Amino acid sequence: MPYASKSVVAIVPAAGIGSRMGADCPKQYLPLLDGCILGYTLQLLLDHPAISQVVVALHPQDQYFNQLPQANHPKIVTVVGGLQRADSVLAALNTLSQADAWALVHDAARPCLTHADIDKLLAARQQFPQGAILAAPVRDTMKRAAADGCISETVSREALWHALTPQLFPVQRLRHNLSQAIAAGVPVTDEASAMEWAGVHPGLVAGRSDNIKVTHPEDLPLAALFLQYQQQ
Repeated sequence: MPYASKSVVAIVPAAGIGSRMGADCPKQYLPLLDGCILGYTLQLLLDHPAISQVVVALHPQDQYFNQLPQANHPKIVTVVGGLQRADSVLAALNTLSQADAWALVHDAARPCLTHADIDKLLAARQQFPQGAILAAPVRDTMKRAAADGCISETVSREALWHALTPQLFPVQRLRHNLSQAIAAGVPVTDEASAMEWAGVHPGLVAGRSDNIKVTHPEDLPLAALFLQYQQQ
């Protein structure tokens, strides 16, 4: 397998404050079962045998990370993140020296990722050497809104996918394209969008639907339910 010897570094942008949760602390530190959201996210990455390092981008005034049991793990490296997700990911990429490494970028607030989905994404490098992302086909009827809040049209869901994470790209190409996109003022909503802007067409790898992002308060008990189910 040609990619087996190439190191995989997980990058976790965790510098956000999660204002939509309306909590007293950044959402990645909200309690979840017997830990917190970020703790579960980091542990599943640390436990995967193919991941050699986990780089976590933190807010410069972060007061919580060092309290996590994962904070002193030998695979963990921390960097100061930026104002936007793309800035945090780029800060993490700039710490990496491995010429042929792959960056596995994963949302801090997606604690329900499984090792099986990581394995699928890593294996997809054979089919998509340019990189790929976990994604889920759109199942619901899609509507486009008008300025007055009414429906303007129904959008065909055929060939539409929800972008998930992790997103997996060669470190050097992602670092170059991300830095160029940021410099050009391009809105970079995820790593794939920076690669697309540079003319790359990342692959789509179908992932589990329980790989949810905790964004709103009602997502937290759902994440707990999914984790308990996965642990059975």
